[in-house]
Amino acid sequence: MQKKSNRLDRVNEELKKTISNILTFELQNSKVTGMISVTKASITPDFRYAKIYISILNSKSIGKTMEGLKESAGFIRSQVAKIMNLRVTPELNFEIDDSMAYGEKIDKILKEINHKDEE
Repeated sequence: MQKKSNRLDRVNEELKKTISNILTFELQNSKVTGMISVTKASITPDFRYAKIYISILNSKSIGKTMEGLKESAGFIRSQVAKIMNLRVTPELNFEIDDSMAYGEKIDKILKEINHKDEE
């Protein structure tokens, strides 16, 4: 069982890097704005589906950017198929990774608490 999860981990990491490069250098969709970071890729054990977690900064509209990514999923998938040597290229589902925003919120709350303690 350990071997299979190692392979999944390696594929997830490679998928993350590949999609990150495609989004940065190849994707040309006017709806996709801002700086997009791929934070995590999670592929199913049968390699048919992959959830791609992304973080979006400085976007005009996060909703429109997500819509643009979903529209471009076919193009991104075809580029992944060209670059990665997988028997099956997974169907890509993009999800917002709001852990960074959550972390910023927690950080802000902690700073407020510290500020009140100092007074």
